[in-house]
Amino acid sequence: MAGVCASFAGRFGRVEPRRTAAAFVAGLLSDIEVKTCWQLAEQAGHARPDAMQRLLYRAVWDADAVRDDLRQVIVGRFGAPDAVLVVDETGDLKKGVHSVGVQRQYTGTAGRIENAQVGVFLGYAGRDGHTLIDRRVYLPVSWTEDRGRCQGAGVPDEVGFATKSELAADMITAAVDASVPVAWAAADEAYGNSSVFRAHLRGHRLGYVLAVSRSHLVPLDGGKVKVRADRIAAELPASAWQRRSAGTGSKGPRYYDWAWLDQVTTDADPDDGGRHSLLIRRNTSTGELAFYRCWTRHPATLAQLVRVAGIRWTVEESFQAAKSQVGLDQHQVRRWDSWHRFTTLVLAALAVLAICASDAAAARDIDNSGDTGLIKLTVNEVRRLINTFIIRPISDLAHRLHWSRWRRGHQARARRSHYTRRLNLELQS
Repeated sequence: MAGVCASFAGRFGRVEPRRTAAAFVAGLLSDIEVKTCWQLAEQAGHARPDAMQRLLYRAVWDADAVRDDLRQVIVGRFGAPDAVLVVDETGDLKKGVHSVGVQRQYTGTAGRIENAQVGVFLGYAGRDGHTLIDRRVYLPVSWTEDRGRCQGAGVPDEVGFATKSELAADMITAAVDASVPVAWAAADEAYGNSSVFRAHLRGHRLGYVLAVSRSHLVPLDGGKVKVRADRIAAELPASAWQRRSAGTGSKGPRYYDWAWLDQVTTDADPDDGGRHSLLIRRNTSTGELAFYRCWTRHPATLAQLVRVAGIRWTVEESFQAAKSQVGLDQHQVRRWDSWHRFTTLVLAALAVLAICASDAAAARDIDNSGDTGLIKLTVNEVRRLINTFIIRPISDLAHRLHWSRWRRGHQARARRSHYTRRLNLELQS
């Protein structure tokens, strides 16, 4: 934990916010149930939440610069020439209308349209592990067309509407410009269906395995005809399918049947110097199909493409760990800067868990002591051990009673204010 925090300590000009940031990350790693500024301040032994709130709102520090330092640490530990950048989004359900980017929109978190805030994230899967390295909050058109609303949430004037795939492309460009070692990109069909996004990856000479919808039109015969992906799959002979593992899951290797057509042409630039193909995955038990548009600079094997397709799920694992272990979805901030600051510190806490888990696995492999009957340390277990051996919970009874009184007093003031405002509205009407 100290090494990760030390990597960006120099981004804080004063010692107070530097210490608060370290306490903030430690609080995110702690076993407290809710990780808002109040609870993090209590865990850190503070008398009030002011320092934690100031860190997210008014303190002088650059969240993007901290993100850059954090990315360098992650790449230094997990970097590999054949690493994969994985794009995906996740939503946080919200009740109000003032949090930056919130509106009624579809989110996979709920599986339906809800009042939610959506963030697009970039994961990095390298040699020995994976974690999240970048983030962007999605601003719907209802926000970008209302500049007054944007100003109220602290959105910079130069920020306009960008699709989720454009936000993803921006993060990938930033990673490439920072010389992050990477050979591949992976994403679900929300991004794979975008020809502009695919062209963006080819422009960076990144190979990709991108999921596309079953109705996706695949160019064949030099682009003269386009055929639906599911129609292509239906006409394949039995000999076209090969059973391969897409990686190891919690219950062992994840076997699927795969078919690969490498005669696909591009729908935009036939002279991009690479090889286009269509990869089809079939569930061995249900027969459910999934489709992937692929591109490589040099000839690739089916095993390589299957590996990248399987790595896409690492971003889902990172989301689960980020939410269940370090509070990614527990922030109570409304403004643009605050969202990026909170999320950046969450990525730092998540990096601590990912690096510790990877180091423990590497030490176990070096030890080579045979089958111990134990699985490798997971990020969940790493966090429990960090709490057991490093983070000392505040045990002072007076401190706990102080925070109980403070919370009740704050809530009483908020209730009086709410009642007064409601009464004034009733009198005005």
